[in-house]
Amino acid sequence: MRPSDFAERDLDEVVEQLTTDEAILLTAGVGFWHTHAVPRLGIPAVKVSDGPNGIRGNHFFMSTPAKCLPSATGMAATFDTALMQRVGLELLAEEAKLMQAPVLLGPTCNTQRNPLGGRSFESFSEDPHLAGMMAAAYIKGLQSGGIGACIKHFLGNDKENDRFGYDSIMSERALREIYAMPFMLAQKYAQPWSFMTAYNRVNGTHVSENKHIIQDILRKEWASDATVMSDWFGVYSIDHSINAGLDLEMPGTNKWRTLDLMNRSVQSRKITKRTVKERARKVLGLVQKCAKGAPEILNGDGIERTGDIEQGRDLMTKFASQAIVLLKNEGDILPLKPKEQGLKKIAIVGGNAKAIVLSGGGSAALKPSFFTTPFDGIVQALGKIGSDVEITYSEGARAYMQMPTLENDIVTEDGRKGWIGTFHSHESDDSMVAIDKPLVTRYVDETRVFLSTDYPKELTKRFTLRLRGQLKPRDHDCKFEFGLISAGRAKLYVDGKLVIDNWTKQERGEAFFNSGSTEEYGTIDVKAGVSYSIYVEYANVRAPAPNDPDEAIMDANGGVRLGGAEVQHPDELMASAVKLAEEADAVIAVVGLNADWETEGYDRTTLALPGRTDELVRKVAAANKRTIVVTQSGSSITMPWADEVPVIVHAWYLGNATGDAIGEVLSGRVNPSGRLSLSFPKALEDVPSHGHFHTEHGAVRYGEDLFVGYKHYHHRNIEPQWHFGHGLSYTTFEYSDLSLTEPEVSNGEITLTASVKITNTGSVAGTDVVQLYLSYPTTSELTHPPLMLKAFAKVFDLAPGKSEVVKLALDKYAVSYWEDRISRWVVDPGVYVARVGRSSAPQALALSAEFKVAKRLEWNGL
Repeated sequence: MRPSDFAERDLDEVVEQLTTDEAILLTAGVGFWHTHAVPRLGIPAVKVSDGPNGIRGNHFFMSTPAKCLPSATGMAATFDTALMQRVGLELLAEEAKLMQAPVLLGPTCNTQRNPLGGRSFESFSEDPHLAGMMAAAYIKGLQSGGIGACIKHFLGNDKENDRFGYDSIMSERALREIYAMPFMLAQKYAQPWSFMTAYNRVNGTHVSENKHIIQDILRKEWASDATVMSDWFGVYSIDHSINAGLDLEMPGTNKWRTLDLMNRSVQSRKITKRTVKERARKVLGLVQKCAKGAPEILNGDGIERTGDIEQGRDLMTKFASQAIVLLKNEGDILPLKPKEQGLKKIAIVGGNAKAIVLSGGGSAALKPSFFTTPFDGIVQALGKIGSDVEITYSEGARAYMQMPTLENDIVTEDGRKGWIGTFHSHESDDSMVAIDKPLVTRYVDETRVFLSTDYPKELTKRFTLRLRGQLKPRDHDCKFEFGLISAGRAKLYVDGKLVIDNWTKQERGEAFFNSGSTEEYGTIDVKAGVSYSIYVEYANVRAPAPNDPDEAIMDANGGVRLGGAEVQHPDELMASAVKLAEEADAVIAVVGLNADWETEGYDRTTLALPGRTDELVRKVAAANKRTIVVTQSGSSITMPWADEVPVIVHAWYLGNATGDAIGEVLSGRVNPSGRLSLSFPKALEDVPSHGHFHTEHGAVRYGEDLFVGYKHYHHRNIEPQWHFGHGLSYTTFEYSDLSLTEPEVSNGEITLTASVKITNTGSVAGTDVVQLYLSYPTTSELTHPPLMLKAFAKVFDLAPGKSEVVKLALDKYAVSYWEDRISRWVVDPGVYVARVGRSSAPQALALSAEFKVAKRLEWNGL
């Protein structure tokens, strides 16, 4: 019998044949990434893999190179559900098959409550309608390709600090209208095969134990048959989670749901055998969907593969370029046309110009099968338009939090990039003395070595990893600074001399999912043309730290990270960039954040760009009036220099095709059409949840209630730096002739259609996003946000002088709010105002029309 034959099995019969022990085993994972197999009954195991912007596969250490897509905020910035669906089918589903993973742990669909949230880049938007429609398109594309989606993190996981314990205290209206709505839309339009519960509590109860969320909302109201799995180590009980409806505990290491504990819970009547089998049946439902959707995976060899690098590259570049948002373009400096504009020399500056910045950090991170830097992409794009302009470069100001990794600076004796690692057992499980003879020798092409659980299982409980390589010769004398982080303990030796001791004692830090130390530094003098031997010794046991003598064994999150860079005086770096700016005809400053700043595991502390980045932008802009600033971040950043520069382009994190997409847009080969998927405030103090975003004795009070994102800025009459939905083009558009049909009410549904004519009034073809916002009746007894996005549509490649009539459909979701007293959705009678335009900015919503709902409507479900 082949594993895929399970597709045809009668699940009721299979469940009937399960022993209690087999049913128990099915309710928890095996290892880090698999469900449990029951060979006796022909039940195969199913592998899951991290997304949501690519398929990493099952390894953090030496993972299989893969395609990385834009961050979810970038995906949503396309406002293009059709393209999102195509990407889900042609890129994500195909990559999942290469990685032998029939379930993708994505999309992430949390609401962007505050841009400081460490995983904000992973979620689509601050707006629940945009987030929900993009999530539905993602899931439809993925699942039409036979790969199951696991939408996450259901719900209220909007920050990272204290994420296992904090309590998201919110009103039921906010829960329904803001935080559950994206998941609700995804369920209505796409039916994800699985849901992943959030780590946190909601209104007092952890979501993995929350009957209201899992049973009342997901199961009963939404009628979902999805498998509900926990986030990794997000289960905190046996009986509470089983009885609340959590079907699958993940992962299978250090789990609660062991045969012993589960059987004891049955015997003590904490749980029943019937309930255990109900949970097991839901897991089997997911297994069966996988067997039907991608039988070739279940029948396959389980080996992860990297696909053809060029296959899908055009689609990746298209998706990334459609995400880029042109925020400002005074004087039509963009697109760059060096010959027409008389540009002979362009200076490229900034800490992100040559850096490998493709994604935020944590579960979303992966090893790219290829990557184009912004610098290389811009140079290539200018070459494609026949430009022979001279390009100069200076970093100007450093942007990294941790020293850059050294994959391209350290080589093995035979010249391969990276180093050789040897794994050593210790004399006993309790000993710190390593046996000299290695158990395993391995080539390692990365200097961020996150072992997780990917170390040889034959090792003793405590083990040592020794890494040896050569620092490539440099063409000049310099000082070189190393940075060493360890989730465990580590030492760095250069030419046999101890340079960094992160072994004897250390400070606790936030790296490696909060298991690592802070970064320790050491400097050497480097002579031109000389190679230096690099040796790092790592042990998977923490060193003592002040106020924390715990020497815990790192059996899940162990790792070591070696970074480094030439020592350069910050003033000299800055001066070099300014000098190049003065000498150039135009400047492109590529600045922003990276995966150190935006990552799973901890929240940001500021919206400011790192280090002296803001100073760099101001100084090069003062030195050259033709300065183009390209920003990279997955969430909002402040731009105190916004009024001092003529051009600003926001590029998010764009994945492998980062440089290709940026080059295409700056050179005019692509006319930008991205729109901001979240508001960019002028200051942190303007953010809706400012002052009550952080946990206070475990409580996070959602005091802004319904007024999240742009709804807050309108409600408080606060002008953000950039409005939600904002984005410019290299052409101009005019809107006219807005009209609305009369609402039709039938079988508990409301439907009406808005029509608007859009005309390209510029000189080049362009693509625009039409956005419709509603205002609810002023006669309502309740407070509602003044504007809410309820529909959007994209007009593609509209030629100069041409017009197109766009139709936007509205339904009961557009006009409903949650009524706490009766636990139902309600549509109030009264006059509704529809506003249409190119962003949520009041000045961009010049067209408005009214429609009237005659009678009150109540509904529940989907």
